[in-house]
Amino acid sequence: MNTPDLAVLYGSPMSLYTGRARSYLIKSRVPYVETLHVTDHYYESVLPRAGNRRSMPTLELPGGEVIRDSVAIVDYFESHNGYPFTPKTPCQKLVSLLVDVIAAEGMLRPAMHYRWNHESQREYVEFHFRTLFPSIEQAEERMDYLRVQANPNLGIVPETVGRIEASYVELLVKLNRHFSEYPYLLGTKPSIGDFGLIAPMYGHLGRDPVPLSLLQNTAVRAFRWVERMNRPEPDIGEFGASPNSFLSDDQVPDTLIDVLKHFAVDFVPETKMVYQVTNEWLANNEVEPGTPVDRGVGLGEFEFWGIPIKTMAQPFRLYLLSRFQHAYQSMADNDQKRAIQFLEGANMTDLLGLTIARQIRRHNNLEVWV
Repeated sequence: MNTPDLAVLYGSPMSLYTGRARSYLIKSRVPYVETLHVTDHYYESVLPRAGNRRSMPTLELPGGEVIRDSVAIVDYFESHNGYPFTPKTPCQKLVSLLVDVIAAEGMLRPAMHYRWNHESQREYVEFHFRTLFPSIEQAEERMDYLRVQANPNLGIVPETVGRIEASYVELLVKLNRHFSEYPYLLGTKPSIGDFGLIAPMYGHLGRDPVPLSLLQNTAVRAFRWVERMNRPEPDIGEFGASPNSFLSDDQVPDTLIDVLKHFAVDFVPETKMVYQVTNEWLANNEVEPGTPVDRGVGLGEFEFWGIPIKTMAQPFRLYLLSRFQHAYQSMADNDQKRAIQFLEGANMTDLLGLTIARQIRRHNNLEVWV
């Protein structure tokens, strides 16, 4: 694609993680065009510079640099533009990083369930999915994998479907309450946590027909936030507030703590399981430094709202969580005490003490073991 003055975002409207990168580019007013990653240029020129890992999103900058993964795309522009969407105050920065990892990694169950388990939207989903692959046969093979193997590996099985839906409806109630009082998570401008949350809330849950209808009809304020996150302007007219500021005095709203408390019910025990399975995998495998991190390293069991389920342990969650842990460790003592207060209120303090035997870093557009 010949766009010498524009960044090129290789992604899809239905892609969960493209939603994070797209929203960031829109809010940052970065000039870009979006296209599918099925072109000859992508395969011949972009993919080799993206670690030869075909994934969405991937961004090609006007100068030719390639960035694979939505987290890395956001990190690139944050570091080059003075961190405009990273709160400067310690507790807000911490909660922003926490929501980023919870939403993007911890909301896969409702996102994948609502996409693949509702026959009424099957034609819609399949139409869009076929645009992501060079051939219909490849698309069909991938869709079969997602329905038959990927969903069960996320704990999406008949025994859990009712609880997944009930939990998501409860989450919408809490999000709607928060966005009735605040246009974004932490004030009148988006934070890194907002961009993490928009990943599942747009591409899957705010666009596929069944969950979109649920969102519009039961949580209109949360739906307005989804709209807001895809517009360059603040779009907060109904609040009558001044745009582009985080809440004063490092405030973390009670409504947001209530959202985190809801997330904690399954995110904390699942994350503990991921640490355990990953550490066991590392102990049983000789992993050379620089080895790319697999998406999954084995199945583990935990209780999902009282239901024992098995899910795939995905180390990328731990890579993101380490950023949250590092932010806490970098706080002054008094700030740590304040952070502990809101983390205790959200039942999230256990996340601070989880450690992994080997760290994960990025190298040549891949997450690797160090």
